[in-house]
Amino acid sequence: MGNLFEKTSSNWVRYNDYVWKKDKSGVLYLTPAAEAKLDIYDPLSDSDSLVVDAINIGRMGMSKKPDSEIQAAITQFAVKYGLLGLMTALPTTPDFMEYEAVYLPKNHFIKEETMSTEDYLSVFFPFEKPDVVKRGIESMWNINGDRTMMGLALTMSERPMAVNMSFQRDYAERYDWLRQQFTDLAFTMTGSFLYYLDYDKLSEDQRSLYQQSMAAFGGIAPTYRILLLDKPTIEWDFHSLLLGLQMMFSFMLADDKRPLRLCKHCMKAFVASRPSAVFCSPQCKNQYNVYKSRAKNKPSDGKRK
Repeated sequence: MGNLFEKTSSNWVRYNDYVWKKDKSGVLYLTPAAEAKLDIYDPLSDSDSLVVDAINIGRMGMSKKPDSEIQAAITQFAVKYGLLGLMTALPTTPDFMEYEAVYLPKNHFIKEETMSTEDYLSVFFPFEKPDVVKRGIESMWNINGDRTMMGLALTMSERPMAVNMSFQRDYAERYDWLRQQFTDLAFTMTGSFLYYLDYDKLSEDQRSLYQQSMAAFGGIAPTYRILLLDKPTIEWDFHSLLLGLQMMFSFMLADDKRPLRLCKHCMKAFVASRPSAVFCSPQCKNQYNVYKSRAKNKPSDGKRK
């Protein structure tokens, strides 16, 4: 995986502090803190950790961990990598500001196939609405008062307007949607793990079900271009961090040399240092062997005469 992205680059925005806030209807959102400082970074430089952290948050959701623990883990994830960019991940195109309305394929969160641009933006700007004027396919976005946000918008001016807007301080993403996305990723990973672990025990119908579930995973393919820097470099155009996460996960899952695995003992995701590795750490390997030894030597229960 490291070699795969060695000559690639991308960019995304993260803040050093995020807070949870409820809107007027009680929906919980994660948003950058008022005084948080932003940073533009390359998510491909730490792709292994990005994917592993996301899966392990999803595993918490699958294990029914308390919301407080999951929220703390999502906050830590956002500080390290930024928000997922759901606003541009859900529509058919990240350039939806150039259309009369927002068009949505089937998804977990929004049932409508189309929404007005204003209504759609309000889902991701529940506290402070952006100053946007929309007339048909024309739109104008005004940024006043915050020089940092103005500078960010200028820096990211080549990106679609909606992607640029998702980097702003007032942008927010719902907790239940974030939790669902992480859980979906972990579910896909777990399905792949169990498919190969129990392959000989599965019926043809069960194998087919696993295969169909995996085939349904994926999203819109990112675009890229080649830059002639100190060496030829592929620059990926992720219009959402979620799209980049899905792509990295897919490559890691199919990697033969350093495969993505679930630990045989603790079930946490990890990147194996060799194809035969099944434990995330020597500690887990030792604990697993001790458990197996105790189970093997445990006397069978019997009634005393």
